[in-house]
Amino acid sequence: MARIDDSTIDRAAGYLWTAGRILEQRRFAHLFGEVPDPVGVLAALDAYRAPGGGWAYGLEPDVRGPAAQPLAAGAAARILAEADALNGPRGAELCDWAATLTTGDGGVPAVLPSLRRYPHPPFLPIADDPPAELLSTGQIAAPLLRAGLQHPWLTGAAEFCRRAIEAIGTTHPYEVITAIGFLDAAPDRAWAGQQADRLGELVREQQLVLLDPARPGQVRLAPGYAPGEFHFPHDFAPTPDSLARAWFTDAETERGLDHLAAAQLPDGGWPITWARWSAATEHEARPGVTLAALRTLRAYAG
Repeated sequence: MARIDDSTIDRAAGYLWTAGRILEQRRFAHLFGEVPDPVGVLAALDAYRAPGGGWAYGLEPDVRGPAAQPLAAGAAARILAEADALNGPRGAELCDWAATLTTGDGGVPAVLPSLRRYPHPPFLPIADDPPAELLSTGQIAAPLLRAGLQHPWLTGAAEFCRRAIEAIGTTHPYEVITAIGFLDAAPDRAWAGQQADRLGELVREQQLVLLDPARPGQVRLAPGYAPGEFHFPHDFAPTPDSLARAWFTDAETERGLDHLAAAQLPDGGWPITWARWSAATEHEARPGVTLAALRTLRAYAG
């Protein structure tokens, strides 16, 4: 039985048309409708623009309020990539904004102190002088690199990401997922391959991936992760052409994809797996999780 077929998509569509934000509805129409509609995606995304540049207003559902945040910019970069809109003025504007908050080592923090006055999850610490992080810098830089954009900020950010990836030791799944996303986009393919091989070994050694859904005890959950916040091979390699696909056997990958397909809920959407700190943010996050599941299942369908 196919993991994704018309029934899978139709059930997801019913969920998205019922519960999705306008943004996810426009993304779904663009990605799975009869006629791609990047203009509609961009119009919906523009509603999340902050007055001083960047993105806010819950674009990244766990990051609330009107103050632009780097994690929201990472989400915007991924959506702009879907609409093929990064290699031009929008990509340059993103880089210009990121440059205004870049630290001396070339990266950007995950969140800024401006988030403190607005609702935010307990697992998202806010510092007065936050350091640059791979998690945020890589999420912005990778789509820009893949799009072929040339910009001074991106040059420095890419160097920051290279150093941060080379320094990874004890780690956690979200850091690795960001790292492999950058490696998949990095122009230096020999270096990317070497680092990917090293990260793949760390993922197994540190028990960061659930290779058999029937054996959750084989995974070491990182501090702060919710019970059941597992990551499967397809989370590291959401498409079969990712460097991370080589980390897993065919059987391991197939088990994970079977589990992903089976996780579609009766309402047609997919659940979040991280800590539920707000019913509203869970409601806003599920449509994006649903689109990600559909895209992964379609990518592996051939």
